[in-house]
Amino acid sequence: MSRKTWTTIGLIAALVLIFGISFVVGGLHTNPDERFAGTDSVATATIQEANPDYQPWFEPFFQPESGEVESGLFALQAALGGSVLGFAIGGLWGRRRGERAGSAAGTAPEPAT
Repeated sequence: MSRKTWTTIGLIAALVLIFGISFVVGGLHTNPDERFAGTDSVATATIQEANPDYQPWFEPFFQPESGEVESGLFALQAALGGSVLGFAIGGLWGRRRGERAGSAAGTAPEPAT
C-alpha cells in the first residue's frame, strides 16, 4: 500500500478514537440531564458555586421560545459556517489545481484581477 493509503487509514482511525473517547467521557457524567449542557450554562453554574453573590454583567437580548427553535438556529449557524468553510476550501483547491494545470502546460497562470 502507498503512503497516502496509510495516511488515510491513520486519520480515519484517529477520528474513530476521538469519537470513542468523547462518548466514553460523556457517558461517565453523573447527571444524564446535563450530559450535553452548553459551556455557557456550565460556566455560569461553576461561577455561582464559587461565588453565590456574583451578578452577571449582561443578559441575553434574545431568548428563543423553545428548545426546538434554539436547536434550529444553532443548526442554521453550523450550516452557514460549513458552507463558508467549504467555499473557501473549494476556492483554494481550484486555485491550486489551476496552478498545476498552468505549470504542466508550460505557461504561468495569469494573475487574478
